[in-house]
Amino acid sequence: MQEIILIKNGELALKGLNRATFESVLVKNIKRRLHDLGRFVITRSQSTITIEPTDEGFDVDEAVDRLGRVFGIAAFVRACKTEKSMDAILKTACDYLAGDLSGIRAFKVESKRSDKTFPLTSPEISREVGGALLTQYPHLRVDVHHPEKTVTVEVREHAAFIHCDQIKGAGGMPVGTGGKAMLLISGGIDSPVAGWMMAKRGIVLDAVHFASPPYTSPQSEQKVHDLLGQVARYSGDIGLYTVPFTEIQEQIRDNCPEALFTLVMRRFMMRIAERIARRESCAALVTGESVGQVASQTMLALGCTDAVATLPVFRPLIGMDKDEIIIRARHIETFDISIRPYEDCCTVFTPRHPRTRPSLSLVAAAEQKLDVEALVSRAAENAKFELIRND
Repeated sequence: MQEIILIKNGELALKGLNRATFESVLVKNIKRRLHDLGRFVITRSQSTITIEPTDEGFDVDEAVDRLGRVFGIAAFVRACKTEKSMDAILKTACDYLAGDLSGIRAFKVESKRSDKTFPLTSPEISREVGGALLTQYPHLRVDVHHPEKTVTVEVREHAAFIHCDQIKGAGGMPVGTGGKAMLLISGGIDSPVAGWMMAKRGIVLDAVHFASPPYTSPQSEQKVHDLLGQVARYSGDIGLYTVPFTEIQEQIRDNCPEALFTLVMRRFMMRIAERIARRESCAALVTGESVGQVASQTMLALGCTDAVATLPVFRPLIGMDKDEIIIRARHIETFDISIRPYEDCCTVFTPRHPRTRPSLSLVAAAEQKLDVEALVSRAAENAKFELIRND
């Protein structure tokens, strides 16, 4: 028996004349994720991508695990390829589905005959396959309304495929079809989820992190590396720029009203992130902010922050509450990393009574004692680059 993987690309089917371009990027991403598992070929036909191993060493189990994290895949199945004859289909179904059917009671069969020259209709194929399975596995019964397993037979132009229930994919758009953006990442729960959500829309990510030694520790930076490593399992490689931020925070502490510390700091972060983003051909900034979560994330405070940015600022979590964000963080396995007890620079100089309804003129006046351009230029130039790989 020859086991293959069939991939349904979902949302890409809506892309009209651009569909082939999106599918080509998806195929390229799949090849990149599976390249070290053995030899295989990929073909495209009828809204389905087929991955067919060409040697016995191809690790199908690991391939299935990795494909579940490839954006652009709506669903996929492990299937068995067989000849387009009823004898071959019946024998393959009885043999290949033994593991799927041994522990259940109720099943049904669905058939899809895209090759209209095949002598049996779809209902006839289903009836024949169902009868063969009932004979082979007498503990089974047919339940077309509430089956425990659905057996699918697909008769296509060059072969027939037999499989059971689909595996849900990561969905979204293939990474690389939506441009490139710079993610501002702390060590918290929100920003990794924001990065994951933008990658799901096809955006390639770079990331910038602000470190303030000795106020922040090497463990805090390692936490960011680990968070991006988890996001990279979905998004692919991420370029990380670690910005030395101590001088700026000390300048803010010594020269600005305490109530505005966080807002002024966030404005510096946006300026520096944009400087690096433009240098690296990013078209937008991405943050993990949501309205009202903390004092610096009220609408007025966000307006003051955005005033220094000329690139678009994407906030995919803007309307989510903390419980919703935590659910996503657990799903992508970043939550346990985010709650490690290492402070990031955002919490080091937190004011006791932050201003929640600031005016732009007040915040801009607070920066007058600072040499903004020199501080931003120096920080951006001294950023340390590392590539966080999709391992």
